[in-house]
Amino acid sequence: MARDTSHADEPVAARPMAGAVKIALLLAAAGLLIAAPFFLYPIFLMKLLCFALFAAAFNLLLGYTGLLSFGHATFFGGSAYFTAHAVKVWGWPPEFGILLGVAGAAALGLVMGAIAIRRQGIYFAMITLALSQMFFFFCLQAGFTHGEDGIQSVPRGHLFGVIDLSQTTNMYFFVLAVFALGMLVIWRFVNSPFGMILKAIRENEARAISLGYSVAEYKLGAFVMSAALAGLAGGVKALVFQFATLTDVTWQMSGEVILMTLLGGIGTLVGPVVGAGLVVTLQNYLATSDFPVTIITGLVFMACVLVFRRGIVGEFYASRLGRALGFTSER
Repeated sequence: MARDTSHADEPVAARPMAGAVKIALLLAAAGLLIAAPFFLYPIFLMKLLCFALFAAAFNLLLGYTGLLSFGHATFFGGSAYFTAHAVKVWGWPPEFGILLGVAGAAALGLVMGAIAIRRQGIYFAMITLALSQMFFFFCLQAGFTHGEDGIQSVPRGHLFGVIDLSQTTNMYFFVLAVFALGMLVIWRFVNSPFGMILKAIRENEARAISLGYSVAEYKLGAFVMSAALAGLAGGVKALVFQFATLTDVTWQMSGEVILMTLLGGIGTLVGPVVGAGLVVTLQNYLATSDFPVTIITGLVFMACVLVFRRGIVGEFYASRLGRALGFTSER
């Protein structure tokens, strides 16, 4: 009896189309981002890109490693302080100021991660929250942060001594380049053998240990990488708005990035970007209205939780159309 292979051939035949669709969407998104500053307010777009990278960095820890941190504002805001201080007080060029912020965030991630990964679940989350609050009070009292006033009037400087970042268009395309680089690093990290092991730890940590993997080291590596990328977003944000304040290191900022990631869809590459875009857009356009921003954001979150259990992008990936186009969620 002949074997029916029509269904078996469908996924193989669909792969070229799925790849073409993904490339087309990527090119369309790139085109829109390049053209966006000529039609929309560039500062709003730069803020969106910074928070999108921040949420994607956080998702690297939550979505792909299964670790919920309540202290990621430490890396985001800490890097903003380091970058602002280096650029304004020490006179460093912007690229070196951002690199210092990334290095400082990675160092903070190494210290916090080494302490927090000794516990799991809610205990891990509470330890990160406690350490983050300790850093908040350090920033409140430290001299170089200027307390509640923050570091203000931070010069953007000249990138590589040539490109004047005080020009809004130049600054936008610099932020866009940093965002693209950060997303590329996250994509490569997730799809590397290291990333595969992180997913195995997320799904079944006991089995990963039985296979001989040093789970603590992999968790710490993911924590430091997530902290460094969050620091990259924070350092760039300090240059965009030309200040660093306590707002960036509060526990509310840590909660905000969790909200962005859950709205977009954890375990997806573009989910946190969509979630960040939604939250930042609501904040931007409701700020001048009579509607309370936090209440509207909470209502949107409740609606998404009830309707989109996997997040906006996660639900699309799980839909028939998403599967037909070759999209898959890591969850």
